[in-house]
Amino acid sequence: MPKLNFYRLDHSAMFASQSDPRFHYCTYMPRSYEPQGDKRYPLVVLVHHSLRNAAGLRDEFSDFAEENQCALLAPLFPCGIGGPDDFNNYKHLRHGGVAYDEVLLSMIEEVASVFRIETERFLMHGFSGGGQFSMRFYLRHPDRLRGVSIAAPGTVTLPGDPRSWWVGTGDMKEALGAPLDLEALRQVPVQLVIGADDTESEGVMVSPGSSFWREDSNDAGHDRVARLDAFQKAIEGLSITVERVDVPGVGHVGVHIQKPVKAFFSRLLTTA
Repeated sequence: MPKLNFYRLDHSAMFASQSDPRFHYCTYMPRSYEPQGDKRYPLVVLVHHSLRNAAGLRDEFSDFAEENQCALLAPLFPCGIGGPDDFNNYKHLRHGGVAYDEVLLSMIEEVASVFRIETERFLMHGFSGGGQFSMRFYLRHPDRLRGVSIAAPGTVTLPGDPRSWWVGTGDMKEALGAPLDLEALRQVPVQLVIGADDTESEGVMVSPGSSFWREDSNDAGHDRVARLDAFQKAIEGLSITVERVDVPGVGHVGVHIQKPVKAFFSRLLTTA
């Protein structure tokens, strides 16, 4: 069992993943945590946006963790993994030979070897680039989630759309190793969150120079609100119920949409 000291409790330092040290994570454990105790803590995974604010995102939820007695894990997927201009690597789960979803799952296993946390199913939230990851992780691993909050993703994957990954899920088994599991998806509470004024197209449109470029890259709409609308329509078309929150007067600012996320997670933790 790794040592529990000020590097790990309560706000941890940033640790390299033992399975792949190119990737890192930090955690938060409530102050009530007793190394010799037996209480297990539910886990919330917080996925950073494109500027990689992993530690800051963890800190923004630390009061929530205390109030709800849950653990936090914030992964860090650095830019530059596939080259100096590799900025978007983690957002589509697989890129440049790296399975980012599997990297996260290995981090969770590692943290579970340090702390008593519930890892079979966990909550996940991501904003912007993290919203893309959370959305696609939900599509690939619904069996691991007790709830997911998807906030303001710049691009969307439309479940049930026959086009190939990442625009659709027609070839998901070939692309990600498993097909879309509709029954499992329907078991996960889903929240969609966005600022009502998050309507700029800058940073949203996929250009031909992107490694993720496709002719149909921008078919879902020209801003994040339109794209979240498209995702909501697609997922509700599969008889999946979602909770949608448009935060009035807010643009593309992650901290300003966190209140409904925390309320959603609090309900799920209370009713679990």
